[in-house]
Amino acid sequence: MLETYFVKPQTVDRIRACWIGAEIVRYAGWLAEQGYSTRTVRRHVQALVAFGEFARRRGASALADLPGHIDDFAAMRVAAFRRGRDAATEVRGPVEQMLAVVLPGFERTGRPRRELPFARAVPGFFGYLAGERGLSPESIVSYRHHLACFEAYLDRIGAGVAELSPAILSAFVAERAGAGLARTAIRSGCGVLRVFLRYAHRQGVLAADLSKAVEWPTAYQLSGIPRSITWAEVARVLGAVDRRTPCGKRDYAILLLLVTYGLRAREVAALTLDDIDWRRDRLAIPARKAGHSTAFPLSAVAGEALVDYLRHGRPPDSDDRHVFFRAVAPQRPISRVAVSACAKHYLVKAGIAVPRPGSYTLRHTCVQRLVDAGFGFKAIGDFIGHRSPASTAIYAKVAIEPLRQVALGDGEQVLA
Repeated sequence: MLETYFVKPQTVDRIRACWIGAEIVRYAGWLAEQGYSTRTVRRHVQALVAFGEFARRRGASALADLPGHIDDFAAMRVAAFRRGRDAATEVRGPVEQMLAVVLPGFERTGRPRRELPFARAVPGFFGYLAGERGLSPESIVSYRHHLACFEAYLDRIGAGVAELSPAILSAFVAERAGAGLARTAIRSGCGVLRVFLRYAHRQGVLAADLSKAVEWPTAYQLSGIPRSITWAEVARVLGAVDRRTPCGKRDYAILLLLVTYGLRAREVAALTLDDIDWRRDRLAIPARKAGHSTAFPLSAVAGEALVDYLRHGRPPDSDDRHVFFRAVAPQRPISRVAVSACAKHYLVKAGIAVPRPGSYTLRHTCVQRLVDAGFGFKAIGDFIGHRSPASTAIYAKVAIEPLRQVALGDGEQVLA
């Protein structure tokens, strides 16, 4: 294993002669399985040899002694190389990662896990959302975000849940409105706050139901315009992808799925090998937001991009059935956030100016193309997985030709 990364035999011998040499070799094999680059493996192994010698000089004689020397080793390396304090995290990373692999029960420090908002003041709220209200995991994530902002606000002003008043609630909403958020985002946060306040009153944490004291801004239905781009701009976005690299092959396939089928980012991230029927040229999306499934004809262009990625970009030895994986180690399926970030990256790279660039830009572009082709809104809603026809109504504002006919009116077309 080590001979793959180190050319000089004396270097390999020095690593194996280290008192934790067997563990380092095992860890190097794990790095190789996860797809880490040769350069990364070399750097980690060399750092671990140095850590082993450092810990031995400090009296370590067993693997269980190593965790107690991590902080001192990180401080020593940072001081020796005169690097910033943030470098301590980079030094600790390889050491803690190796111990997590070879030492049973060891847990990496990593990022501190944040407790659920108001977990102590109003316990059981998130269980109530999932159990009684039956909210989806995505909706619960939204609740967590808005309540974390509210909890941070209360901490900043030094108030607790039991001390809430209409004045405090109004001040919080006003602050959120002044932060430049969209009206819909503010309304969503106010809705979350109302549900939370009703639950807190039901559980006896609040003496009165303050939910009605939360006023939200007026948001007019269909007041905006979908942020689509032209088909010529789509070509520029696709042309910005370097399809010679595994990452480029993956990103090209993702962009094609977004703009061809109008998929959501989470639907692309959840795509598995079992969802692609190569014999029938079909692409299945089994779990859409509306709770139903959709099967699309697999277009030739999207199919060729998927084949190219599966053959030359996707990790060949992975047992995971997801289609799209991270381009860097450790090898794991990508998230919906990564899909949206991918779309944003290439929109910016192509120089496309659009408000809030992301995966929804390409989804709206797909719908715009269907509108221009004359498809009915019911068919469009079914195609892109809308739960309600009202969700598709916004696209009536971009039906240019029908709107032009309405504007002309009776007899006015002769003046055109």
